[in-house]
Amino acid sequence: MRNLSDIILKPVITEKAMDMISAKRYVFKVAKDANKPEIAAAVEAMFEGVKVADVNVITMKKKPKRLGVHAGYTGEWKKAIVTLTEDSKSIAFFESLS
Repeated sequence: MRNLSDIILKPVITEKAMDMISAKRYVFKVAKDANKPEIAAAVEAMFEGVKVADVNVITMKKKPKRLGVHAGYTGEWKKAIVTLTEDSKSIAFFESLS
């Protein structure tokens, strides 16, 4: 069994992610090899009183970036959008941001 911090790496804080909080949808950066049941179990274990209804997973592809004459790519990463049930508590970390 992997550690929770090995599955859920960090929250994604963007305008679109903050708008989804009102619908009890939260966005996290997750490990590339994590699957939906692992992500759901990690969120329920990490945040007390939370029940996961659905997990959507998106693989974010690399993008070309430039800094002056130097060109390269951003890294690929995996994003999970976690939807909570209606009777679930909200995640306090995200509530303090909005």
